[in-house]
Amino acid sequence: MKINVIIADDNSFIREGMKIILHTYEEFTVSATLENGLEAAEYCKHNPVDIALLDVRMPVMNGVEAAKRIAEETDTKPMILTTFDDDEYILEAIKNGAKGYLLKNTEPERIRDAIKSVFNGHSILQDTVLDKIKDSLLRPAEAAHQIDESQFTERELSIMSLIAKGLSNREISKQLFISEGTTANYISSILGKTGLEHRTQIAIFYITGKVDNGR
Repeated sequence: MKINVIIADDNSFIREGMKIILHTYEEFTVSATLENGLEAAEYCKHNPVDIALLDVRMPVMNGVEAAKRIAEETDTKPMILTTFDDDEYILEAIKNGAKGYLLKNTEPERIRDAIKSVFNGHSILQDTVLDKIKDSLLRPAEAAHQIDESQFTERELSIMSLIAKGLSNREISKQLFISEGTTANYISSILGKTGLEHRTQIAIFYITGKVDNGR
Protein backbone atom coordinates (compact mmCIF):
# COMPACT_ATOMS: atom_id res chain seq x y z
CA MET A 1 0.00 0.00 0.00
CA LYS A 2 1.35 3.40 -0.97
CA ILE A 3 1.75 6.23 1.52
CA ASN A 4 -0.73 8.98 0.65
CA VAL A 5 0.89 12.43 0.92
CA ILE A 6 -0.31 15.99 0.43
CA ILE A 7 1.98 19.00 -0.02
CA ALA A 8 1.08 22.50 1.16
CA ASP A 9 3.33 25.38 0.10
CA ASP A 10 2.49 28.80 -1.30
CA ASN A 11 5.35 28.49 -3.79
CA SER A 12 4.10 26.53 -6.81
CA PHE A 13 7.66 25.70 -7.88
CA ILE A 14 8.33 24.05 -4.50
CA ARG A 15 4.99 22.23 -4.51
CA GLU A 16 5.44 20.73 -7.93
CA GLY A 17 9.13 20.03 -7.40
CA MET A 18 8.43 18.07 -4.23
CA LYS A 19 5.63 16.21 -5.98
CA ILE A 20 8.01 15.17 -8.76
CA ILE A 21 10.61 14.05 -6.20
CA LEU A 22 8.12 11.92 -4.25
CA HIS A 23 6.75 10.36 -7.41
CA THR A 24 10.23 9.01 -8.18
CA TYR A 25 9.71 6.65 -5.23
CA GLU A 26 7.19 3.89 -5.73
CA GLU A 27 6.05 3.92 -2.08
CA PHE A 28 4.37 7.35 -2.33
CA THR A 29 1.36 8.86 -4.00
CA VAL A 30 0.69 12.62 -3.86
CA SER A 31 -3.06 13.14 -3.76
CA ALA A 32 -3.05 16.95 -3.61
CA THR A 33 -0.84 20.03 -3.74
CA LEU A 34 -2.25 23.02 -1.88
CA GLU A 35 -1.42 26.70 -1.45
CA ASN A 36 -1.98 27.32 2.26
CA GLY A 37 -2.49 25.69 5.63
CA LEU A 38 -6.25 26.11 5.69
CA GLU A 39 -6.62 24.23 2.42
CA ALA A 40 -4.41 21.47 3.84
CA ALA A 41 -6.41 21.20 7.07
CA GLU A 42 -9.72 21.11 5.21
CA TYR A 43 -8.46 18.55 2.71
CA CYS A 44 -7.30 16.25 5.51
CA LYS A 45 -10.69 16.53 7.23
CA HIS A 46 -12.54 15.29 4.17
CA ASN A 47 -10.04 12.90 2.57
CA PRO A 48 -7.88 10.01 3.78
CA VAL A 49 -4.31 11.31 4.01
CA ASP A 50 -1.35 9.62 5.68
CA ILE A 51 1.19 12.46 5.73
CA ALA A 52 0.75 16.22 5.29
CA LEU A 53 3.95 18.04 4.29
CA LEU A 54 3.55 21.66 5.39
CA ASP A 55 5.62 24.76 4.81
CA VAL A 56 5.76 27.13 7.78
CA ARG A 57 5.08 30.53 6.25
CA MET A 58 1.92 30.38 4.17
CA PRO A 59 -0.95 32.84 3.67
CA VAL A 60 -4.40 32.39 5.25
CA MET A 61 -3.10 29.80 7.74
CA ASN A 62 0.54 29.02 8.46
CA GLY A 63 1.99 25.54 8.74
CA VAL A 64 2.17 25.53 12.53
CA GLU A 65 -1.53 26.27 12.95
CA ALA A 66 -2.36 23.82 10.17
CA ALA A 67 -0.34 21.11 11.93
CA LYS A 68 -2.31 21.76 15.12
CA ARG A 69 -5.68 21.45 13.38
CA ILE A 70 -4.65 18.40 11.39
CA ALA A 71 -3.29 16.64 14.50
CA GLU A 72 -6.39 17.44 16.55
CA GLU A 73 -9.09 16.81 13.95
CA THR A 74 -7.77 14.02 11.72
CA ASP A 75 -5.64 10.88 11.68
CA THR A 76 -3.17 12.51 9.29
CA LYS A 77 0.37 12.97 10.57
CA PRO A 78 1.66 16.50 9.89
CA MET A 79 5.30 17.14 9.03
CA ILE A 80 6.99 20.49 8.60
CA LEU A 81 9.22 20.76 5.54
CA THR A 82 10.53 24.29 5.28
CA THR A 83 13.44 26.62 4.66
CA PHE A 84 12.88 28.28 8.04
CA ASP A 85 14.77 26.95 11.05
CA ASP A 86 13.76 29.72 13.45
CA ASP A 87 13.55 28.42 17.01
CA GLU A 88 10.03 29.73 17.53
CA TYR A 89 8.70 27.82 14.53
CA ILE A 90 10.39 24.58 15.53
CA LEU A 91 9.11 24.60 19.10
CA GLU A 92 5.60 25.70 18.17
CA ALA A 93 5.35 23.08 15.45
CA ILE A 94 6.35 20.28 17.82
CA LYS A 95 4.03 21.52 20.56
CA ASN A 96 1.18 21.64 18.07
CA GLY A 97 1.48 18.06 16.90
CA ALA A 98 4.03 18.05 14.08
CA LYS A 99 5.64 14.61 13.89
CA GLY A 100 8.68 15.83 12.01
CA TYR A 101 10.59 19.01 11.18
CA LEU A 102 12.94 18.96 8.21
CA LEU A 103 14.63 21.60 6.11
CA LYS A 104 14.01 21.70 2.36
CA ASN A 105 17.70 21.42 1.58
CA THR A 106 17.64 17.89 3.01
CA GLU A 107 18.61 15.21 0.50
CA PRO A 108 15.61 13.56 -1.22
CA GLU A 109 16.56 10.16 0.19
CA ARG A 110 16.46 11.49 3.75
CA ILE A 111 13.10 13.15 3.11
CA ARG A 112 11.82 9.82 1.80
CA ASP A 113 13.14 7.97 4.85
CA ALA A 114 11.69 10.59 7.21
CA ILE A 115 8.22 10.34 5.68
CA LYS A 116 8.31 6.55 5.92
CA SER A 117 9.49 6.74 9.53
CA VAL A 118 6.69 9.13 10.54
CA PHE A 119 4.17 6.96 8.70
CA ASN A 120 5.37 4.00 10.79
CA GLY A 121 4.74 5.86 14.03
CA HIS A 122 8.07 7.55 14.72
CA SER A 123 8.96 11.21 15.00
CA ILE A 124 11.75 12.94 13.13
CA LEU A 125 13.73 16.01 14.12
CA GLN A 126 16.68 16.72 11.84
CA ASP A 127 20.00 16.81 13.70
CA THR A 128 20.74 20.40 12.70
CA VAL A 129 17.27 21.46 13.86
CA LEU A 130 17.62 19.68 17.20
CA ASP A 131 21.06 21.23 17.71
CA LYS A 132 19.59 24.66 17.05
CA ILE A 133 16.92 24.15 19.71
CA LYS A 134 19.48 22.89 22.22
CA ASP A 135 21.86 25.78 21.57
CA SER A 136 19.10 28.33 21.90
CA LEU A 137 17.47 26.94 25.02
CA LEU A 138 20.52 25.83 26.94
CA ARG A 139 22.58 28.99 26.44
CA PRO A 140 20.67 31.21 28.89
CA ALA A 141 20.33 28.51 31.51
CA GLU A 142 23.85 27.18 31.13
CA ALA A 143 22.38 23.73 30.53
CA ALA A 144 20.58 23.64 33.88
CA HIS A 145 17.80 21.08 33.62
CA GLN A 146 14.52 21.73 35.38
CA ILE A 147 13.45 18.09 35.40
CA ASP A 148 12.21 16.46 38.59
CA GLU A 149 14.65 13.58 38.36
CA SER A 150 13.05 11.74 41.27
CA GLN A 151 10.27 10.40 39.04
CA PHE A 152 12.71 8.67 36.68
CA THR A 153 15.18 5.83 37.09
CA GLU A 154 18.84 6.41 36.35
CA ARG A 155 18.50 4.37 33.17
CA GLU A 156 15.50 6.41 32.02
CA LEU A 157 17.43 9.63 32.55
CA SER A 158 20.33 8.25 30.52
CA ILE A 159 18.00 7.32 27.68
CA MET A 160 16.32 10.74 27.75
CA SER A 161 19.73 12.38 27.51
CA LEU A 162 20.68 10.26 24.50
CA ILE A 163 17.35 10.92 22.78
CA ALA A 164 17.98 14.65 23.25
CA LYS A 165 21.33 14.17 21.52
CA GLY A 166 19.53 12.73 18.52
CA LEU A 167 20.47 9.06 18.91
CA SER A 168 18.20 6.37 17.46
CA ASN A 169 16.94 3.42 19.50
CA ARG A 170 19.59 1.23 17.91
CA GLU A 171 22.37 3.68 18.76
CA ILE A 172 21.10 4.03 22.33
CA SER A 173 21.00 0.26 22.72
CA LYS A 174 24.59 -0.10 21.54
CA GLN A 175 25.83 2.66 23.82
CA LEU A 176 24.06 1.30 26.91
CA PHE A 177 24.64 -2.38 26.04
CA ILE A 178 20.94 -3.26 26.14
CA SER A 179 18.56 -4.67 23.54
CA GLU A 180 16.43 -2.46 21.30
CA GLY A 181 13.35 -4.01 22.89
CA THR A 182 14.55 -2.96 26.33
CA THR A 183 15.23 0.55 25.05
CA ALA A 184 11.72 0.71 23.60
CA ASN A 185 10.29 -0.41 26.95
CA TYR A 186 12.15 2.35 28.78
CA ILE A 187 10.89 4.92 26.28
CA SER A 188 7.33 3.67 26.78
CA SER A 189 7.80 4.10 30.53
CA ILE A 190 9.07 7.67 30.04
CA LEU A 191 6.12 8.50 27.81
CA GLY A 192 3.75 7.09 30.41
CA LYS A 193 5.27 9.11 33.24
CA THR A 194 5.30 12.39 31.31
CA GLY A 195 2.10 12.08 29.30
CA LEU A 196 4.06 12.77 26.13
CA GLU A 197 3.38 11.03 22.85
CA HIS A 198 6.67 10.59 21.01
CA ARG A 199 10.44 10.74 21.31
CA THR A 200 10.81 14.22 19.83
CA GLN A 201 8.73 15.56 22.71
CA ILE A 202 10.98 13.63 25.11
CA ALA A 203 13.97 15.51 23.67
CA ILE A 204 12.24 18.86 24.15
CA PHE A 205 11.17 17.88 27.68
CA TYR A 206 14.71 16.87 28.61
CA ILE A 207 16.09 20.14 27.28
CA THR A 208 13.44 22.49 28.71
CA GLY A 209 12.03 20.58 31.67
CA LYS A 210 8.54 21.37 30.42
CA VAL A 211 5.85 18.87 29.49
CA ASP A 212 3.84 20.07 26.53
CA ASN A 213 2.05 17.44 24.48
CA GLY A 214 0.43 19.90 22.11
CA ARG A 215 -3.05 19.30 23.44
